[in-house]
Amino acid sequence: MAKVKAVIFDLDNTLVDFMKMKDAAIDAAADAMIDAGLPLKKFEAIQKIKEIYQEKGIEYQQVFDQFLLNVLGEVNPKILAAGIIAYRRARESTLVAYPKVTITLLELLKRGLKLAVVSDAPRLQAWLRLCGLNIHNYFDVVVTLEDTNKRKPDPEPFKKTLQLLNLQPNEVIMVGDWPERDIVGAKLLGMRTVFARYGDTFGTKFSGADWEIDEIYDLIKIIDEENKK
Repeated sequence: MAKVKAVIFDLDNTLVDFMKMKDAAIDAAADAMIDAGLPLKKFEAIQKIKEIYQEKGIEYQQVFDQFLLNVLGEVNPKILAAGIIAYRRARESTLVAYPKVTITLLELLKRGLKLAVVSDAPRLQAWLRLCGLNIHNYFDVVVTLEDTNKRKPDPEPFKKTLQLLNLQPNEVIMVGDWPERDIVGAKLLGMRTVFARYGDTFGTKFSGADWEIDEIYDLIKIIDEENKK
């Protein structure tokens, strides 16, 4: 087996605790919109907002416009502005990396590995999260939705990442929290795979990955052992 020369990471729920951030931001937005005059109970507002995300996708940017149209029949600018400001403030204050992300990335760089991100998130949102965590300069390559207009497990995002890294699939390890997207997509091309169990939100029993890790720093031991062979 070829030596590992690069690690590709999924972003949300692998590097970033995305759902913690999202839940806190929705919660804050609901409070602010009710304070601004929204005639709903908080639990109802949160439920309706989450229903829109489920239908339109978790990155849907007009969620509050759609929410207000559904509830009020119009977009009330005061309520909309209150929701957006509260959402953004909460998002920024609760955007956190998982424990040991930074030290793990630094250890990988010290070993001479290239680092990449492949994410289904829109380009700007992905970069905002990476910059918000101050880890944006650690990555040689960041491939997002606009780069291929394909979502994992489609092979195109992975192929694009490999092309930019100038590496073969057997020289790369893919780390992700979503087996059906991250693990399946990488394995189709012949990459070694690591399941980030710490970020799993689906209660996954069988990931199909070559390894499973309970914290990101466990990756160091895997790569050191692979590169001793």
